[in-house]
Amino acid sequence: MIVLAFDTATADTAVGLATGGAAARTARHTPASGERPGHVAQLLGLARGLLAEAGIGWAEVERLGVGTGPGSFTGLRIGVATARALAQAGGQELVGVSTLEALARGVASAPDVAAAPGRGVDPTVLACLDARRGEAFVGAWRGDALVFPPRAVVPEALAGLLAGRGAWRAAGDGSVRFRAQLEAAGAHVPPDDSALHHVSGARLCELALEASPAGHDTLEPEYVRAPDAVPKHLR
Repeated sequence: MIVLAFDTATADTAVGLATGGAAARTARHTPASGERPGHVAQLLGLARGLLAEAGIGWAEVERLGVGTGPGSFTGLRIGVATARALAQAGGQELVGVSTLEALARGVASAPDVAAAPGRGVDPTVLACLDARRGEAFVGAWRGDALVFPPRAVVPEALAGLLAGRGAWRAAGDGSVRFRAQLEAAGAHVPPDDSALHHVSGARLCELALEASPAGHDTLEPEYVRAPDAVPKHLR
């Protein structure tokens, strides 16, 4: 199956293309320090570039996968709306994948993690994104098994989430921001410039292949908490 998957829940625009058998092709745009995310300008161009590299046309894509968060409200709306529009126009299957699970799976598949003494091939991984408002979006997996589902927490609560669950690896921009709290709780956090802090297009494709198709009109982002901006009639 030919799968194109992308994620815009973080500042990055991450895209992956899996064509079966060979390793997935990936592309990512990361804004420079001080720049705003470039999802609108970058997403379709990155996708077209991967398709051109593979010699594949849009019509040959069989399934579209999109990161459903949690993450930036605006970024999630851009990604999900784009995926829904593309799938409706092209007739592809549409699936949603967890942004946090994609992050966690990237850590679990890293060679140094899989080979770590005593950890085996299924370390416990905390995916941690900076949720702003002084909070983090977190979720945890051990291999394919969910340890606890995505939620928004204050950094002071991180130690309690990790306590009594063995050794931890943490990744994501939230683990960089809240490194002190995580390391104090015994978690290993890769260096700030590690690629493990970014969503992998290959892992997005992997999860998209495993997911069950959703309705083109029903797929929604996983916000976890209410957005910053709320319409007046809902306040």
